[in-house]
Amino acid sequence: MELREAIGRRRSIRFMRPYRPVEPEKIQRMLEAARLASHWGNVSTLRAVVVFRDTAPDDVREALTAPVAGFQIRAAPVTIVWYLDTDAIDEQSDRLRELLRAGALGVGENKEKALEEQLLPIFEGIQDLLKAPGLSEVDCGQGIAQATLVAFEQGLGTCCLSGPNMDEIRQRLGLPDACRVILLQTVGYPAESPDAGGQRPRLPFGDLFHMNGYGKPFPRSEEVVAELQRDNMIQEQAPAEWREAELEWLQKALDIKGAGLI
Repeated sequence: MELREAIGRRRSIRFMRPYRPVEPEKIQRMLEAARLASHWGNVSTLRAVVVFRDTAPDDVREALTAPVAGFQIRAAPVTIVWYLDTDAIDEQSDRLRELLRAGALGVGENKEKALEEQLLPIFEGIQDLLKAPGLSEVDCGQGIAQATLVAFEQGLGTCCLSGPNMDEIRQRLGLPDACRVILLQTVGYPAESPDAGGQRPRLPFGDLFHMNGYGKPFPRSEEVVAELQRDNMIQEQAPAEWREAELEWLQKALDIKGAGLI
């Protein structure tokens, strides 16, 4: 699958083939992409625990149980627990020095002095603020997004899940107190068609994006929309007329009880 098509179809795949394992090298490629993602100050707070359903200890698999995960966690061959390590921010000065040596920070003969005497004291003074939820989560999201695109390029499906017991998951996986679980990402080979759900409903473009000030909608070119549709970056609107029939088949094939919402 080409990258442009992957971007257009990187919606959640909730129904996985539970009988088909995911190759570790495909997971590694996802992690490599996440590792290379941009992160403020080059601190790289994004970390992960990869749980392979068929080889993980029982207590590790049980740790992932969450009210909103349900059948997706049980069926997925792999679940990636993405988390943020705030202790990485303690090493931020060293990471900025690395950027300076790599030629990625500052210009001029006095850039090293400016870093040590001006920039580092500022960041050290707001270190506790930088550990609070906010900017790091945004950059961790970029890493997870890159991993998701790589997954789709390899023929995999993923779904990002959250829940009320993330701190319990952190404890049961043995993560340090300085860590925050961001989300769980199920990974597997899709059991549903990538076209099945179609393009999910979204709010109007003009309600979301503005130009030169709030309340001034960014102009939307229909030519651009048509181009994206031709490149499969915008699918047909959901639902496909045969979607309900596919859902009925999936429910029986995967032995999903009840409505299968959780």
